[in-house]
Amino acid sequence: MGKTLHSRHNTIFLDMLRGLRERKRLRQTDLAVLLGKSQATVSKVERGERRLDVIQLRDWIAALDISFLRFVRTLDAELRTHGITDPRIRQRTRRRQLRAGATRRRPRCDE
Repeated sequence: MGKTLHSRHNTIFLDMLRGLRERKRLRQTDLAVLLGKSQATVSKVERGERRLDVIQLRDWIAALDISFLRFVRTLDAELRTHGITDPRIRQRTRRRQLRAGATRRRPRCDE
């Protein structure tokens, strides 16, 4: 699986995290206090130098007083708005279909 740290997906994700903090009118230091982390950690996450696992993300979003499910739904909608889909998922799905007996579609010529 390819790295996503510098992908368009991750840029949108990080922009959302930063935007949520800014809309709550919190400085990185304020969020760090709520999370029990350092300001440097918040900065590194927002710049994409440090990643969050799903539990850390849930805590991050909770510190901003936002529903985790709402955040994930909004992120998904934002990715779809930008036309971002993961070709690896489509490829794996197609392979499963072929193994299950689906045939490749061939262009039709009605002439």
